Amino acid sequence: MTLIFQDPIFAKHETPPGHPECSERMDAVAKALSDPTVAHLSQRPCPPVDYEAIHRAHPRQFVDTLRAIEPEDHLIALDPDTVMGANSWQAALKASGAACAATDAIINGEASSAFVASRPPGHHAERTRAMGFCLINHVAIAARHAQAIHGVERVAIIDFDVHHGNGTQDIAEADPTIQYISTHQSPLFPGTGAASETGVGNIVNLPLRPGLSGTAYREIFAEHVVPALTAFAPDFVIISAGFDAHADDPLGGLALTEPDFVWITNEIRAVAERHAEGRVLSVLEGGYNLAALSRCVTAHVAALAA
Repeated sequence: MTLIFQDPIFAKHETPPGHPECSERMDAVAKALSDPTVAHLSQRPCPPVDYEAIHRAHPRQFVDTLRAIEPEDHLIALDPDTVMGANSWQAALKASGAACAATDAIINGEASSAFVASRPPGHHAERTRAMGFCLINHVAIAARHAQAIHGVERVAIIDFDVHHGNGTQDIAEADPTIQYISTHQSPLFPGTGAASETGVGNIVNLPLRPGLSGTAYREIFAEHVVPALTAFAPDFVIISAGFDAHADDPLGGLALTEPDFVWITNEIRAVAERHAEGRVLSVLEGGYNLAALSRCVTAHVAALAA
């Protein structure tokens, strides 16, 4: 069974007019999840994350600072791309909380997979820095939660967002029990993710040229991602599911389409079946063309649930 986690708070995280990471993204995702192919899937509430879980990925001082500056009735800019409004911190808490609750449900055998339809995204949030639309790092928090609470030894995080997840790499790069694999366009924000960035042998970065087709992407994924993931033999698999590698996305320059995301999902699931008892958690990251985002979420979740 595949579970869905979504919450009204995610649409209440405000960003300035014209900002690509907008509340309308949640409307597009809700439309996707109402599609007949996935509308039957069970939905779960999104509890706020426990602060102890956050502190496994982010130092207490950093977290306390973010809590202290949350505004009551206006937006504040943390950098040119990243803002906080009156509901932003609660949305971030529930996004990480949903990722942890989904982890619990999967490892406890209530489901084989789950999709967390949340915002703000998380993969750019470093240990001590909120950036790139992200406040805290939901996938890193979930990975450490799986290890601390459930005794999972090896967690793999696969990130197919068009942008490199510098935050996830920053948190995981010295930890051999967490593998981080990223396919991302280069050059592009945030400017990290060179192939030479390998951590302690647990980081696999695959920078991709602009305009790369879905066919070429699949070849690279099959040649590099699948063998690396297989060799790591994870006990639990997390996906940073960014759909801005789609050909129609305004923030990226890759040329993937919905069938490519289905193929990627199936390849990840196949490795998870062999090594991780089929246990896969997927957490939404990017995707800024609303129509493409909606189609991709439907296709991805249907593939998770197949």
